[in-house]
Amino acid sequence: MNSFTKFADAFQRRTPELPSDTPQTATVIDGRAIAEEITSGITSEVRRMKNSTGNVPGLALIMVGQGRDSQTYVRKKLGACEEAGIQSKISTLPENCTEDQVLNALSCFHEDPSIHGILVQLPLPQHLDEGKILNSVHLEKDVDGFHPINMGNLAMWGREPLFLPCTPKGCIELLIRSGVEISGKKAVVIGRSNIVGLPMSLLLQRHHAIVSVVHAFTRNPEQITREADIVVAAAGVPNLVRGSWLKPGAVVLDVGTNPVKDPSCEYGHRLIGDVCYEEASRVASAITPVPGGVGPVTVAMLLLNTLESAKRAYNFT
Repeated sequence: MNSFTKFADAFQRRTPELPSDTPQTATVIDGRAIAEEITSGITSEVRRMKNSTGNVPGLALIMVGQGRDSQTYVRKKLGACEEAGIQSKISTLPENCTEDQVLNALSCFHEDPSIHGILVQLPLPQHLDEGKILNSVHLEKDVDGFHPINMGNLAMWGREPLFLPCTPKGCIELLIRSGVEISGKKAVVIGRSNIVGLPMSLLLQRHHAIVSVVHAFTRNPEQITREADIVVAAAGVPNLVRGSWLKPGAVVLDVGTNPVKDPSCEYGHRLIGDVCYEEASRVASAITPVPGGVGPVTVAMLLLNTLESAKRAYNFT
């Protein structure tokens, strides 16, 4: 049990639930509809590129092992590529593969001029050095936005990363397309991972929000969160954020995708977020569901980053 889970258990034991008859006030932010709109624009651009240059963007995925979640995410990304007309290739390696095998797969995709973006599906097995592998992705093909130079440029005013990490970029897109004002608003990011929490806080600052980060060592996390106009929950702890944590009228983006056992579902489990949706929807003004919220837009941002990379490669405007 990680420290975030420990404090979640402690606070949930003492956090009062809202009365069950409180009506839902939140508008549901439909991530699937927004992703379809974005993907439609990408598809048109890919078609225009093909007609003009004879080329299309290419995305390569590297997956290590046969984890059920990783397989699901990769399948969705490959399907989205096909829908948008983007070429995709995949290298699947065994769970016990060596670091050199992963780096060799990377090298092949680096040398392939038809590939404009490379994604290493996370998490990797513990015996592999995740940092070293991600750092080995060439900057100009780092469509996940995790290369230290991309992250460093994101953190510095006056510099522009080649790519923004897909989930934070998608969260900003959801806010903008939902008409949510970011500039000057108080935002709380729950979680500080390199994949979501850290770049999310940096990107919100770029949009002139006043940002606080809540993590496993934060004292009074519910009090800090309750001051926020915008809450982004990315802790990986199911139902961590309760209705009582939220300021009435707050906008809530739930990045969590936590599987819980449910024999009635096709795969024996269903996904829930980091936010207690039933409670939060009775306090917030707008909220993303899980699934169908942040996830689809994250995939759309991956396609968009790949398209932008191909445009640079072909000098196509």
